[in-house]
Order: sequence, then structure tokens, then C-alpha cells
Amino acid sequence: MPWAVSSLRLGRAWIAAPDPATLRARWAALAAAEGAERERLFRPTRARTPGAGAAALPGQRAGSTARFADTPGPRPDPVRILREPFDEQWLLPDQRLIDLARPELWRVLDEQQLFVVEPAQPAELQVTAHLPAGRLGRIRPLHRRPGGAEPNLAPGLQQLLGERYGTWVTPEDVLCWILAAGRPGPRGYEVPLTADAARWRAGLELGHRVLSVRLRGARGGEAPRLPGGRRPYVRSALPAWPRELSYDPESETLMVGSGSVSPVPAGAWEYEVQGVRVLESWFTARLAHRDPEAEGLDAMGPAEWPQGWTSELLALVTTLALLSELEPERAAFEVGPALAAAELRAGGVLPPPDWARRPASVLDHQEEGPGGQFALL
Repeated sequence: MPWAVSSLRLGRAWIAAPDPATLRARWAALAAAEGAERERLFRPTRARTPGAGAAALPGQRAGSTARFADTPGPRPDPVRILREPFDEQWLLPDQRLIDLARPELWRVLDEQQLFVVEPAQPAELQVTAHLPAGRLGRIRPLHRRPGGAEPNLAPGLQQLLGERYGTWVTPEDVLCWILAAGRPGPRGYEVPLTADAARWRAGLELGHRVLSVRLRGARGGEAPRLPGGRRPYVRSALPAWPRELSYDPESETLMVGSGSVSPVPAGAWEYEVQGVRVLESWFTARLAHRDPEAEGLDAMGPAEWPQGWTSELLALVTTLALLSELEPERAAFEVGPALAAAELRAGGVLPPPDWARRPASVLDHQEEGPGGQFALL
């Protein structure tokens, strides 16, 4: 996947939140403020200030390119993002608010797209149908153009693998193989390719199961579910605002304040990314606006724990439990005889050409630039 883009840099925490209602309230408060108060709430950086204009984000509603200090314009509808590993939140998609929005990623964001996030430190890949926004790592889109028209794969790779395995190989097949056979290594995420068609098919079957769980029902698929009798439920109601999260391994109970959820397999509770428990990180993110040190727009949030967060928590427990069950099989997966790098070089796959490492050109539509001008890209 030669084309990779650095992470988005938001620049200010208040433009992202775990629920869209909070973002609507924050926008309203900022738009209603004037002068010095608006500047204080905005939290200017060298890249973005209320007095600076910016182009409209590709795919988002036009009309938000004037200077925020002059006219905020209509509130943008919050969009779903991946904020932290396994933590899906919401973002105000206005480039005037985002320090480094990576418009090239917004141009290829659609229902066909998937994003692979390669962390800077050795760790597992993240895969999401939502735009990753934050310091997650290098972002590699599966497709270089909207509609899945061009894969972000080394040119010639699909054909070479198809001839080797005697089957048609799709971009999603390659992604599934990466999820099954790839491992973090000293040179980055390393993906050996097998020379054995039977091992390829086995890797695809395993990778498709991993991908299905990771996507959590995105792109019209079914949300993953644990077997009957093992599905987590709310056993005692959560309080208006839980303050702590804990776990009882004997009863497989997750305590959310004075409320409880069970059964929660130990694998879900212990699931970590770069040494941080995912469930604890997810819970902490929802308490951020109640931090005594939070101020300004960062301190705005729901007065009570939203019911939707409880549903998200149950879904996250399910995802982590299923992934923990798949991990031993994935760790034991063997590639078999490896495809030699010499064969990839002879087939023109390696090294990928320089153009494949850059975003594809966009020439079929206009995008509104700063101040309402249009730019040709």
C-alpha cells in the first residue's frame, strides 16, 4: 500500500467529542461569542486563528470558507471519525478549525473506502471505515480514488498474485491477508507473501473474519455478535454519571460506577493497544469534559451519561472479546513457503513507482477555496 498520509492534526480538542450533540452546542457557543471571547474559546494556533480563512473540506457543504471572525456560517454536520484505537467519536468537519486536515484523505472518503492505520510504535494495525483523526499513525487508504476505482496497491501486485494463486485477487483480499499474516517488526509493519495457494486461501478466510469484527457493522455489514448466553447486557442500571470503571474476573462483571455489565470476557477487559487497556481509554475519553482542569469549550458535554454510550460500550466489549478469541489463531498462522522478493522485482511490483506513493490527481470537480474562490486541483 504505497500511498501513505501522516495523521490529521486537529490542533484543538474541542472540535472532536464522543457525541454529536456536544459538538453542536460547542459550535453554537463559539458562533454566539464575539471579539476576545470568541478568540479565547477558539484557542488559536499558528496554523489556525479566527481571522484566517480556509478551503472547504472535500465532500463537505460549501459556504464555510470565510474568516470565522467575520462569519461562522452554517454549522457543519458532525461526521464519524476514529479518534483513538477502537474509539469512534465525532468531528466538526470545518477546515478553518482543523490545523492540518489532510484534504487528500477527505477526497477519497466514501462508502467503498477503508483506512489502515500503521502506528509509529510497533503495534497492531487499526482498520476503519471512518476517517482516522488524531495522532494514531500513518494512514493508508485502501483506494486511491472515490468509488474504489483504483487500489492503493503496488502496481502489478494483484495480477502477479492472481496468476500465482489461480484466482482473482481484490484489494480487500490483500487487506485481509495483511490482517492475517502481517506483524509489527523493526522496519515497520512487515507482510510476508506466501507462495502456496492453499495458505493464501487460509489467510483470506482468517483475515475476512478479523476484518468483519474490526469494521463493527460499518459499510452495511452485520455487527459482530457473541454466541447466545455470552452476549454482554446491562445487569444493573448505570448511574446518571459513572465516575470509575472496574472489573471482577470471577463473575466476568464490568462495573460502570454503580452499574454493571456482564458477561464481559477477561479477553475484552485485558485487551490493550500499546500498553493501554482499550476499555479504560474509551471510558476516560467520555469523562474528559468533567475534568476539573477542562475549560472553555472543552468543558462542555452531556449533563448525564447518554444511553447511546451504553450501547457503544456493549458493542466495544463484543468487538474486543471476539478479537481476543481470534488472536491465538492469528498468532499461530503460518505463511508457509514465502514468495521471494526477486519474483516481485521481476514482475515489476517492487519497488513501486514514485507516482504510486502520491495521491491521485483530482480534476473532475471544483472545490471552494478561501473566501469562496474555487481552486482547480
